[in-house]
Order: sequence, then C-alpha cells, then structure tokens
Amino acid sequence: MIIAIDGPAAAGKGTLARKLAQHYGLSYLDTGSLYRAVGCALLDAGIDPHDAKAAAAAARNLDLANIDAGNLRTAEAGEAASVVSANTQVREALLRFQRNFASREGGAVLDGRDIGTIVAPDADIKLFVTASAGERARRRWLELKGLGEDVDEARIRSEIEKRDARDQSRASAPLKMAEDAHLLDTTKLDIEAAFHMAVSLIDDARDGGVSA
Repeated sequence: MIIAIDGPAAAGKGTLARKLAQHYGLSYLDTGSLYRAVGCALLDAGIDPHDAKAAAAAARNLDLANIDAGNLRTAEAGEAASVVSANTQVREALLRFQRNFASREGGAVLDGRDIGTIVAPDADIKLFVTASAGERARRRWLELKGLGEDVDEARIRSEIEKRDARDQSRASAPLKMAEDAHLLDTTKLDIEAAFHMAVSLIDDARDGGVSA
C-alpha cells in the first residue's frame, strides 16, 4: 500500500505521515527533507540557493548518510528548500529516488508537495493536509522556539504565505491537490484527531467504501 500525503508547510503532514507509517507498518519518507538537504548543502558552501547549476549538482551528489537532521528544521533551511524545489533539474534528480522508495516491497508513506500528482500518481490513498496560514505560522513558531531560535511569528506567517505562493506557481510540479485526494483540514484538529480521521479515510478506501 502506498499512501501519498501532500500539503503546504507546517500543515502537520509530516507528523501525521510518521504516525500512519508506524500504524500500518510501512516505510516512511519525508521528501521535503531531501530538498532541505540540498538547500543546506548550498548554504553550508556559501552558495546562493537560486544558483540553478549549483543546486542541480548538489541534488545529484546528495548523500543521505551525510545529512545532519538537526540542521534541516531551521527557517533558513525551509526557505532554501522552497527555492531549490522550483528548480526543474533538482526535481528531476530527486524524483527517481522518491519513486524507487515508493515502489519498495510492502509499500510506503511519503509526504511532500507533489506526491499524489507527480511522484506516486497511482498511490492507493492520497491525502491533502492543510490548515490556515495563521495556524501554520503558530505551529512553526512553536517548533522553532523549541529549537532555541529567536523568531517572530508575524515574520514566519509572511514567509509561509510567500512560500505558498511560490510553491503553487512554480512551473515544475506545483503544489496542488490531486483530483482523487481526500482533503484533511487540520486547522482546528490536534494530531490525534487528524490521525484518527486519516485512518478512517484509509481504512474505508482499503475496504472499498471510498474511492481512492
């Protein structure tokens, strides 16, 4: 079984995806971490993430074994990830890895922004997880504050709204809800409520009660 989870930044899709993978005994891939890793590689080398050629090279040479997960959750990493994800060559370099992961025996859960539309269009179940910009900014502010970063919630909201616009308007694999995806708005839901709703949707689909 392949579960594709898409949605904008800080909507809760990563936390939900991890819980679903554990619940169903499936492998999990946070595809956004791949783009964050490419962005971090450029930042660490002092290279502007807008440098298309350098970004493509970083994506082709990405070694997951060398990724420092602690550096991937910063605001700078998220912004750099959004920039490099608009690079067609970067997306092509990482697409094969993601598809190979999705096709592994036993199935997988993948979350990102183009899983249901590009990476795994034939996924057994697709969820589009979203929340209001204000709520997503609050969640990201709490996350970054917990990491010890001194950040302003209003600035985070502005960056989220800019990132949404960039992700939705990019020429290559823009963020959008797949036609056969189930919408899950988590604005007023905690993670447990969102998880139980997602499990219900998935189980109904597996039982043939809902078209996936």
